[in-house]
Amino acid sequence: MTDSRTTAVLDRNGLDALVKVLGAQGRTVIGPTVRDGAVVLAELASADELPFGWGTQVEAGRYRLVPRADGAAFAHTSGPQSWKTFLHPQREKLWSADRAADGQLTVAEESAVRPSYAFLGVRPCDLRAIAIQDRVLAGGRYADSGYRERRTGAFLIAAECTEPGATCFCVSMGGGPAADAGFDLALTEVVDDAGHRFLVRAGSETGDDLLSGIPHHTADLVTRTSAREAVDGARDRMGRAMPPVSLRDLMGESLEADRWDEVAARCLTCGNCTMVCPTCFCTTTEEVTDLTGDHAERWQRWDSCFDLDFSHLHGGPVRSSPRSRYRQWLTHKLSTWYDQFDSSGCVGCGRCVTWCPVGIDITEEASALHDELAGRLRQQEQGESER
Repeated sequence: MTDSRTTAVLDRNGLDALVKVLGAQGRTVIGPTVRDGAVVLAELASADELPFGWGTQVEAGRYRLVPRADGAAFAHTSGPQSWKTFLHPQREKLWSADRAADGQLTVAEESAVRPSYAFLGVRPCDLRAIAIQDRVLAGGRYADSGYRERRTGAFLIAAECTEPGATCFCVSMGGGPAADAGFDLALTEVVDDAGHRFLVRAGSETGDDLLSGIPHHTADLVTRTSAREAVDGARDRMGRAMPPVSLRDLMGESLEADRWDEVAARCLTCGNCTMVCPTCFCTTTEEVTDLTGDHAERWQRWDSCFDLDFSHLHGGPVRSSPRSRYRQWLTHKLSTWYDQFDSSGCVGCGRCVTWCPVGIDITEEASALHDELAGRLRQQEQGESER
């Protein structure tokens, strides 16, 4: 964790002042709150709506809210949503068309007023996910104008991780519990004998300006040290890890592995993993009309490579089996994503593990593929030595 621009300390009142100032600027403040038995992302009017005193217990296919005695607000793991829900919404109208009585057709592009967002509590893995989606959806030849408009000017407040979950594996994906870039402000929650407070660092000029306008205290050595130790300790307590090999090469060398049959026997091809993934971006479009046929709309909605019709061409789907669809998802996420976007498509948040209804674990599958490949290479070496 490195200092960046202004560093200060906020108490709970200061955190609430931060939310109020952002709201007064006309921003829609989104952050974690408890609802329907989970920590979800929703609009906040006050910092009091944060999940103070709640943590989570997660495992493959399992998620539970648990009370915490220390009253921490950010000591929970990622819930079922990511910030993709707001920047790249699940369903969005693109245009509408109307036919007048004289037969004249008018087409109008959707021009809804989009909110100016402030995201409070963005985990470092999700900061990386937003950066990945920026490359996918806001860059290149075919930028998504809706995403780019929502993303431009969004104010990001990171919450560094001090309590990694059992399904977290960000360190093995090249990340970690510390927020190093991509934020306007970064919070590190500290709860100890000196009280409950938040070390806050400004990461942009906008963040610097906002921090100077809210009540705060000088960042003392005790708080700095406690915050650094908490984040460093979280780095050493990841619940899972990818095998320490080139995942890009592993996927390319495992296309015919037997392991795909084993995971396909369990996979429901429900698409939960793609819905909760903070980087999955695939969409499709659909047209709807009213009963008269005089009004039509085109909508963009999320799609999934687990959907049987996702790869449908004339004559049927290209990937008709669960084996082929799971393999497509995993090899794209960990390997061929590099060919398109110069990075992995996985940030190690663990959501796909937690929210898989049958508990399929992406780290376990990668390790099994690695073990199978290593065994096959050993057999080949033995065969060559015997000749």
